[in-house]
Amino acid sequence: MKGFLIEHYSFLTKSLEILAALTGIFVYRNYRNSAAKYFIFFLIYIAILELVGGYVLLVRPDKSLHFLMGTLIERNFWLYTLGWNIGAILFFNFYYFKIIKNRRFKTILKYTGYSYLGFSFIYIISNGNDFFYKSFPILSIIGAIIVITCCVFYFIELLQSESVLQFYKSLNFYISVVIFIWWLVITPLTFFNMYYGSVDLSKPFRHPDFFFDLNYITLRKMIYLFSNIFMYLTYTFALIWCRPEKEISLDN
Repeated sequence: MKGFLIEHYSFLTKSLEILAALTGIFVYRNYRNSAAKYFIFFLIYIAILELVGGYVLLVRPDKSLHFLMGTLIERNFWLYTLGWNIGAILFFNFYYFKIIKNRRFKTILKYTGYSYLGFSFIYIISNGNDFFYKSFPILSIIGAIIVITCCVFYFIELLQSESVLQFYKSLNFYISVVIFIWWLVITPLTFFNMYYGSVDLSKPFRHPDFFFDLNYITLRKMIYLFSNIFMYLTYTFALIWCRPEKEISLDN
């Protein structure tokens, strides 16, 4: 069973992402007047990001993208740094800015988002040599802190409102619980990135500080896979089960 899951890790993950995105498209008309429509856009964005990120599988001598071998974009670290470590974090910061009503919380989120964007690009420019060869743990850790903070703000506001009586019907509640748990589970793996690489081990890798532990690679993939199954299946269920929160203003 473990061998099957590892062998089909990429297919299973992308299938779940596409399922959530397609579900969002199917129920979009129910949420088009609420802030949740942005979350549906995000699910579509993630599905596309993952599909594009799979280009590395075609960077082989006998594949269609063989001409990328030996270039800076031979691997997809750069894409996920921009698309996930920066793009996804800024989305959640934006999304919670939309759904949270507390002005103090909104102010904190506003300046946190600007600060993170500025810091990210300064850090990337300062470490340009590594941008194409490895991920940046500091961005993952700070990003996780930002997302968890967003969730905490939401939970505090929820507990102080009458909406807490019907929390189980709120899409935002499911989004917050799932992403809070997902980041708590995934973030510790960041400290062990030097042991990870989903690569063709028959090919030399060019970064001197990067090496592989196959047992850790297997464990990491299993953690990511089950975390993603939990996350995307919950999102799929929530999009179908929940009702749009029309009281949220899209102009705030």
